[in-house]
Amino acid sequence: MKAIKKSLTEEEYLYLDFSHQTKGCIFPLHTSVTLFLLSYCDCKIFKICLVVTKEVSADSLLLRDDLIQDVEIQIISRQQLPPIVQNCCLPAVVERSDNFCRAGLAVVLRHIIQKSYEADPLKKELLELLGFKKTCLKACAEVSQWTRLCELTIPLAIENFLRESSDQPLNIPVEILQLEKKLSEPVRVHNDDKLRRQKLKQQKADEAEPHLTKGKAKSKVHTQETSEELDSASKSLELKVAFSKLTVQEEPATTNREPSHIRKAKASDLPPLEHVFAEGLYFTLADIVLLPCIHHFLVIICKKFSEKLVEFPLLTSWYQRIQEVPRVKIAASKCGIQFLHLPELLTTSTEHHPNLSEVPGVEEQNDPLFIGGPRPTMAKLMEKGIEVMFSPHPCPTWTLDWNVLPAAVSPKEGKMSSDRALRKQQQLNNLVYMVTNQAKPGDRIVDFCSGGGHVGIVLAHMLPSCQVTLIENKELSLIRAKKRSNELGLNNIWFIQANMEYFTGMFNIGVALHACGVATDMVIEHCIKTRASFVTCPCCYGFIQNTSKFNFPKSEQFKKTLSYKEHMILCRFADQTAAQLPPQRRLIGKQCMCLVDLDRARAAEECGYSVQVISMEPESCSPKNNMIVGIPI
Repeated sequence: MKAIKKSLTEEEYLYLDFSHQTKGCIFPLHTSVTLFLLSYCDCKIFKICLVVTKEVSADSLLLRDDLIQDVEIQIISRQQLPPIVQNCCLPAVVERSDNFCRAGLAVVLRHIIQKSYEADPLKKELLELLGFKKTCLKACAEVSQWTRLCELTIPLAIENFLRESSDQPLNIPVEILQLEKKLSEPVRVHNDDKLRRQKLKQQKADEAEPHLTKGKAKSKVHTQETSEELDSASKSLELKVAFSKLTVQEEPATTNREPSHIRKAKASDLPPLEHVFAEGLYFTLADIVLLPCIHHFLVIICKKFSEKLVEFPLLTSWYQRIQEVPRVKIAASKCGIQFLHLPELLTTSTEHHPNLSEVPGVEEQNDPLFIGGPRPTMAKLMEKGIEVMFSPHPCPTWTLDWNVLPAAVSPKEGKMSSDRALRKQQQLNNLVYMVTNQAKPGDRIVDFCSGGGHVGIVLAHMLPSCQVTLIENKELSLIRAKKRSNELGLNNIWFIQANMEYFTGMFNIGVALHACGVATDMVIEHCIKTRASFVTCPCCYGFIQNTSKFNFPKSEQFKKTLSYKEHMILCRFADQTAAQLPPQRRLIGKQCMCLVDLDRARAAEECGYSVQVISMEPESCSPKNNMIVGIPI
């Protein structure tokens, strides 16, 4: 593929961490994964910089020839990174002298795939890596256990395993057991029912085949040949479907109408679909991420603990199957990965390895005294002196003069109705007042979950002496925000496409308008870590649930009073504040909303903050009209 010619201002730089290398692997594993994808896509449109934190030895410089063929590499220190990238976890991609950065493994890998396809639109198979509706590894690791497993926990666990396996007793990472268990679970895909009926038809045909040949005299040789033909003919439907995406063939389709007993079979009687690749039937970005990690894990297992291999039959089958994917072997060879030849292993149940049943998960607490509904829960809180209570709004009539502001500042510039734009302006009045009353010249302000930049752009325009950073994981929203910023000529604004945990910079004030579910808790936690003030407006209370980082209730005061289930009742009813609902139900919803946010406020107070829960003015500006405002003491 010919390199795409770009002007210097358009060249994209890809920054990767580099700590050390071993045969066929650059550490950290996030870097090996990224380089493997570049090789698989045959992508040469990025300037690649390996970022080191200490002096690089002469041996390390050999990696250019040993591990990354045909790719120009530059080795730099972290101090040489562009300022915007210095505020992010690597890997990261940024245009030279630009204020738009993409950071974090999944975001960067998805960007590489998109840019590779744009450079060569004939490579449509690259887009297949993004999965159905292009959502593969799109959900952030905080809310998606699968993204977290692929993007974070498996690479880190394998790195620790490789480091410790030389001088300590073998300790199989629990994340590997989780992956083995995942591969044993039935697959669900968008055309699930259709494929399961095809599988049932295939099974019925396989069952009928022996009866057709029963009673016929055949030689042993002929019988053996027939058996081999049947094995080939009855190759699993899952494999046929999976590899149809990787070749010019179409997915298998039944040309004739299915028999009645197949067509009318109940969904509950249909056979489950089995995993072919990591996410199910199709080869996706998840397989790309896992391959370098699992390869190096299996190298150690085969070399030092080969008797343990039998515990991972599904993982080894996946590892061998993935080598059949076109271009995978070529890409691996360019990256110094020499595939192992593993024996065929019999598939075993989860009972084979007792640890599989011990994989941690999010479970609701059992509470035999639990009584459903919000009223008993609120009464229980009142008995402990916890009541619905809002702090007064400091200036309910304050408003920006929208008529004199540039057009690109106003949310009316977006694709929304005039009524909705007015409500958005009212929401912004509340948040901007809270932020501008705290901000000082030189402050850094971060607009988390920024969307199209309604909050951040107003703040950057109103506070030209402050640096404003927009963080959002949806690319198109951030691109729209950057376009509006360019129209305004703002030079105090950064755009970072990333999950917020990949932002590592220091800041003074964090703001978030309608951060959904636990995203509000993530914003508050991020602010507390840096001792920054926060102004948040929560949303989607019904999506709140225990995660790997958060358990609810959060504050000690609420924990002593409510169980997890009781807290979830408050969260579910907190979403019932829509204008079309009956007034009494809206009132209860507003009260539940306040109690959920009071728990958040109390938890922040326990960390040394002064916190208020305030209603926006006017309350009609949004059904989710609470603000949680916190200032470090």
